[in-house]
Amino acid sequence: MLIDFFYTLRAAKVPVSVREFLTLLEAMQANVVGPGSDACSIDDFYHLSRTVMVKDEKHFDKFDKAFGAYFKGVEMVTDFTKEVPLDWLEKILQKELTPEQKAAIEKMGWDELMDTLKKRLEEQKERHEGGNKWIGTGGTSPFGNGGYNPQGIRIGGKGGNKSAVKVWEQRAYKDYDDQQELGTRNIKVALRRLRRFAREGSHDELDLDGTIRKTAANAGYLDILMRPERHNNVKVLLLMDVGGTMDEHIARVEEMFSAVKAEFKHLDFYYFHNCVYDFMWKNNKRRYAEKFPTWDILRKYNKDYKLIFIGDATMSPYEILQKGGSVEYNNEEAGAEWLQRLTHTFPKFAWINPEPQGVWQYRQSISIIQQLMSNRMFPLTLKGLEDAMRLLSK
Repeated sequence: MLIDFFYTLRAAKVPVSVREFLTLLEAMQANVVGPGSDACSIDDFYHLSRTVMVKDEKHFDKFDKAFGAYFKGVEMVTDFTKEVPLDWLEKILQKELTPEQKAAIEKMGWDELMDTLKKRLEEQKERHEGGNKWIGTGGTSPFGNGGYNPQGIRIGGKGGNKSAVKVWEQRAYKDYDDQQELGTRNIKVALRRLRRFAREGSHDELDLDGTIRKTAANAGYLDILMRPERHNNVKVLLLMDVGGTMDEHIARVEEMFSAVKAEFKHLDFYYFHNCVYDFMWKNNKRRYAEKFPTWDILRKYNKDYKLIFIGDATMSPYEILQKGGSVEYNNEEAGAEWLQRLTHTFPKFAWINPEPQGVWQYRQSISIIQQLMSNRMFPLTLKGLEDAMRLLSK
């Protein structure tokens, strides 16, 4: 039974080895979980097998999918005696507004929005649903979640209309998986336009042509000649938008990330959310504890690095142009200032956008980013990548 489970994990691209599988069998023999132990549920086996067989947290999602697919139906945990979750019922309160009703809802300016929120927090004493004034759910108020307003502050809940200029909650993002298998080789082929090879490092590659010449010159006595390996000498600084609207593009960005890591030896990357501000991070689980000041990044890398942004540029214009405009915290300088500093420091730059190019003209934030990028924005398509790499290679 467990041998098939092992092959299911391998088929799901979880890098599990035979040694780790044998360790799991040893744990089962020692009754760490099972009938002879206090832990004998499918959940106990799940936690044991994941601990033993997954060595990097970025593979947890693939492990979970493989585990669920293999053990589907082993244990039914649904309890129909429990009450229907409250958040399911709350969805009933969400209004289906006509285009005319949406157009009639007033949009507040930045200062008015912040001042009004402060007043609502001072005045409101109870929960509200379906209204147009108070902080609540399912209404047309600019404060709350689950409803509609052309520009507001989302407080809790999930986004849907992509119109929030601030988000009042602590959100968790996931790192992009750099081991994602590409569905096509086209992305790698497009990236190769940026390659510039040089021989560097220790002499650990056989120089076949040189060995033949030296052996012939040595009257047939074998004279082996070694040389450094050829490596792509291009340096890339990759800045990736993560979370929020980028969740729709995770699979395609992971393919891009995998291809970039495979093609470029000199690669460093950082994450940001929506727009670059005064800090970025390299691990989304520790993004509040391990911050990298953008000033340090500007000083760390030489101007010969190629700067590549990956992001959908879909956000409130305030997030780019307004001091304090970030949806997550009060940034001291506008995002546009930091984008200009980055593009001035690294003159070879491009922005790769996974959003379909046909919608760019309808998103005000995309137009602003395009201007800040000097129109060096390209779609995440084969032609778009080829055009971006051609520009960066000049």
